Amino acid sequence: MRYVYWALPLILGLSACGHSQAPAAADPRALAWPAVEQAARGQTVTLAMWQGDPQINAYMQDYVVPRLKKNHGITLRIVPGQGNTLVSTLMTEAEAGRATSPIDLVWINGETFYQLRQIHALFGPFTDKLPNNRYVDWANPFIANDFQQPVDGMECPWGNVQLLLITDRAKVPQPPRTPDALAAWIHAHPGRFSFDTGFTGMSFLKSLLYAFADSPQQLQGPFNATVYHRLRDRVFDWVRSVRKDLWRHGDTFPSSVAQLNQLFANGEVDFTMSFNDGQVDNKIDSGLFPKTAEAFVLTSGTLQNSHYIGIVAGSEHKAAAMVVANFLISPAAQWQKLKPSVWGDGTVLDLQKLPPDWRQRFEHVPGRSHAPLRAAIRPYARPEPAPETMIHISDDFRQEILGRAGG
Repeated sequence: MRYVYWALPLILGLSACGHSQAPAAADPRALAWPAVEQAARGQTVTLAMWQGDPQINAYMQDYVVPRLKKNHGITLRIVPGQGNTLVSTLMTEAEAGRATSPIDLVWINGETFYQLRQIHALFGPFTDKLPNNRYVDWANPFIANDFQQPVDGMECPWGNVQLLLITDRAKVPQPPRTPDALAAWIHAHPGRFSFDTGFTGMSFLKSLLYAFADSPQQLQGPFNATVYHRLRDRVFDWVRSVRKDLWRHGDTFPSSVAQLNQLFANGEVDFTMSFNDGQVDNKIDSGLFPKTAEAFVLTSGTLQNSHYIGIVAGSEHKAAAMVVANFLISPAAQWQKLKPSVWGDGTVLDLQKLPPDWRQRFEHVPGRSHAPLRAAIRPYARPEPAPETMIHISDDFRQEILGRAGG
């Protein structure tokens, strides 16, 4: 996922004014599920989502779209929408007092979820009405909470992932697994490491907040400015200590993880990273990464989070939107995208709640051979801090690091 940082003040202003969008159609939550499915037939649902990954796009267009059409009579229309574009669009509709929106569904989490709730732009709670909700692992705090925010049925879990670093074991046979070891490696191999200035790179820095914290509990609960600034300074001191030995001497950074992936694929750097622990196999299968690429986790901990599907309050097709969300958390759809050859996205389902045949499939993921099993990285998973943390660390990095020549 990608996020918006600049919109928060305006959002809070709108929230303070108490402005919200009114529902555009009858509430499908009052209907029995067969009636919801009947109301959904023949509808076109517009889903706004990040479209920056070819494998994700292929999963949606080649698997999800045709099955929704065949099985439910729903036409799923996918349009680009993320971060600043998405929040700005729905804010504009709220300001204009529009009761309806051309967008029905949104792919969100973290700050975007936080910001959309501030302007009452999401419909819900609705997840309890979805038949496949019975399989969701709501006992998992990494699913039930989105950046320290209780989901409370206002968005439907779609996938669960953990941040891993990726290297080429042919070049780095013993990857560094702590921030200190990584710094030592960077100094010994100048120009061979970097991180991006987008979501994944900032998530790497947020993982380092945990590494330099006195305890993980310091970053849990509501945003604490004092704690944040103390830990941010420690992280930025680490960045400054290695900056001159980063790629291009730290004078510039990749603008996105896609650019960092390409640098890794071209052999310009020896590490990349992914906020999808199954993606390395995906990238090897597609021919982008070398066959000797391998993902690993920092033993100081890395972030794990879930991403979600939200229904827009002004949607005119809420029944159909609920059917789409229900399909996306079906065992079949979750299993398909779990495969590294398809997406490699972690499931949000509790395997113990699945029928035995489905449970067996999920327990034996085909093709995951270049990343550690989820059970092996789970002890190093750290929950996302409060949403304000991402907003601040992104702004502060641009001001304190990028905005100052030489760091």
